[in-house]
Amino acid sequence: MRFQYCPHCGKKAERKEIGDEGVIPYCTDCKVPLWDLFTTSIIAAVVNECGEVALLRQNYVSTTNHVCVAGVMKLGESAEETVVREIGEELGLNVKSVEYVKSYPYEKKDMLMLGFKAVAEKNDFTLSGEVDAAEWVKFEDALSLLREGSIAWQLVKAVI
Repeated sequence: MRFQYCPHCGKKAERKEIGDEGVIPYCTDCKVPLWDLFTTSIIAAVVNECGEVALLRQNYVSTTNHVCVAGVMKLGESAEETVVREIGEELGLNVKSVEYVKSYPYEKKDMLMLGFKAVAEKNDFTLSGEVDAAEWVKFEDALSLLREGSIAWQLVKAVI
């Protein structure tokens, strides 16, 4: 989000040079710089003991490619807690361990995605209403089901 007005007082922001940061929006009444904001979210490659990764179909995301579990962090929630919650909500799986992999800027949606490897036992899925389908896919077949170069593809490639 890029500010045009101060979220504290509503005054139109002015442009001001702030040190090494360059020219950014600034509220002269509140005397605060208005840094661009982004949404912090997680993306997780869920793997099991059989050398498989859980890939989802979510038609509102893509009708042609699979995706990984992803979701927005809630206030007061750690990234690791978000991983566990999202996997439980979307796939109905209990997570045994979580390991941070890498962060991925997603400029198209003004998001910072924190990538994780999550380990869960192989079980049947209990899908949420936002997931159209999910399947366990062997590591060697996984990348071909993801859009090459996408954040999910980069994450799964790093994990496998």
